[in-house]
Order: sequence, then structure tokens, then C-alpha cells
Amino acid sequence: MENKTEQILTELKKAIVGKDVILKKVYMAILAGGHILLEDVPGVGKTTLALAFSKALGLDYKRVQFTSDSVPSDITGFSVFDKSQNKFVYQKGAAITNLLLADEINRTSSKTQSALLETMEERQVTVDGVSHPLPSPFIVLATQNPVGSAGTQMLPPSQMDRFMIKLEMGYPDFKSQVNILKDRHNENPLDFVQPVVSPRDILHMQSKVQSIHTDDEIYEYVTRLAEYSRKLESVELGISPRGALSVCRIAKAHAYVNGRDYVVPEDIRNIFCDVCAHRIVITQRAKLSGQNGLSAAIETLNNVPVPPIGIKGKKL
Repeated sequence: MENKTEQILTELKKAIVGKDVILKKVYMAILAGGHILLEDVPGVGKTTLALAFSKALGLDYKRVQFTSDSVPSDITGFSVFDKSQNKFVYQKGAAITNLLLADEINRTSSKTQSALLETMEERQVTVDGVSHPLPSPFIVLATQNPVGSAGTQMLPPSQMDRFMIKLEMGYPDFKSQVNILKDRHNENPLDFVQPVVSPRDILHMQSKVQSIHTDDEIYEYVTRLAEYSRKLESVELGISPRGALSVCRIAKAHAYVNGRDYVVPEDIRNIFCDVCAHRIVITQRAKLSGQNGLSAAIETLNNVPVPPIGIKGKKL
């Protein structure tokens, strides 16, 4: 199957204006088999982005608006007694889909958050002792609203670590804002997004991404980055083994999207902060001095030597 990255991005840009880099990074996370966390203020297009991806990738889509009274069965489903069959019948929850938009995940209880994060890790739900596999591919695109803390239940580090990548969309620039106002004056651009691939095609592309060549020096480079982050004085918890693995997986997707069948250091460097900043836990003293996970990730990236890997993944 040919690389259809450009066709997919073209369709996505019909609905999402001026956010080409974000679109590409979300797409790479999907190709790498990961889940995405979008943290941003309301109204910048997070829901539109999820809908656009579901259309362009031909995915079944469901959305859960999390609130304080959301319960785990909203995600996993539940059993009800069917008199005609004289037995309990499973009623599907929101997780039985390809692309699940978990809107404002920080607005629900820790128990409901855990139910969602369990499905992300195990790709199945268990109800009354019976396991139900999720469709493939299965992608969670969760959102968090960083404004206001009332009624929120922030994800602990162990759960943040389940998200392959964390992104912020940000406000559109002046030209993009004008185009958004014009495009949405009489019609919804989402109506014009056409499917380019199918779920089966995505599984094939994910397989191609997994087979991208990665030199041992690249694995050693990622390991050095992870180890450096763990030794920083400002850091309480550095990059986990799961985080290092996520860096390698999405670096392969970065190579694939850029038309290569091998990974180079630039693939690592271009996605490192997006994959690792939310995984790094800063000490309280460092927080008081204005440091955060992103500053620690940047410091790590700037201080670990880049291996001399060039064309076709060979040593220079």
C-alpha cells in the first residue's frame, strides 16, 4: 500500500485550519499505535480535530463528555437481563469503537478515569467477568481543560504515562482565524472531509511503521536521554521505560510520514518533548522556580550528544 500521508493531511486541513504540525503529530501517534492527550482551553477545535480524523481515516467514532457523575460503565458497558432470552445481555459502552473522544477527562472521578485507561492499555473491557475485545485499531483522543480547577480530578503521573503524546492546539493565528470565520459562515467544513483509508489500511500502515529500521545507536541515544532525565536535580521522576519505548515508536512513524524506511536522530528530536514533557515529574522546589516537565525535556535534549547517524540510518 502506498504512503497516503499527503492525501490524509489534505482532507484534515479542510476542517482544521493553520494547525498542520498538530495534525501531523496526531497522525504519527495513531500510526505508532498510541493514544493522544490534548490539553487546551475550550473552543480551539479539539472535538473538530477528532471528528476530522474519524472521517479521513474511515473510523467508527464515539464521544464521551466526562462529568463528575460519569461512571465506569459509560466506558465499559454493562449487562442487563433479557427476559426473552432468559439471560444477561451485554450492552456496549463507548469504548467499543475505533476512535474514542474522551472529552475533559479531568472532569470525572478517578475510578472512571481508571476504567478508560485500562481499556487503553489492555485493548479490552471486562464486564461481569467476561472480556470483550475492542475493535482494531483503537485510539483514545482525550482532552483536558487547564483553566479552572473546581470539580477536576487531574491524572496522576502513572496515568499520564499511558498517553503516547500530549499536545496543545493553541489559538489560531490572524490569517487562520479569518479563514475559519469565512469557511464556517454558511457551511460546516467537516461535511467536506472524505475518507482516504479504512481501518484495515491503518492496521497495514501501523505494521509498516513497526518494520521501520532503527539502528542500535538510535536505541542507545534514546536510552541516554531517558537516563539523563532521571538524574536531573529538578526532576523527581524522569522518563519511564514506557516513555522511552513511545519515543522509539513515534520516531518510526515520523520517519514513515517523511517517506523514509529508517530512523535518524532528527526523528527523535522532533517528537521528544511532545512524548516526554508530560511524563517528567518536577520537584516542588523546581516548580517554585518556574521549571516544568517541558523545560526538563528541553534541557535533556540539549545536553545529550546526538549520534552521527545519517542517510539510510548509517553512521557518518
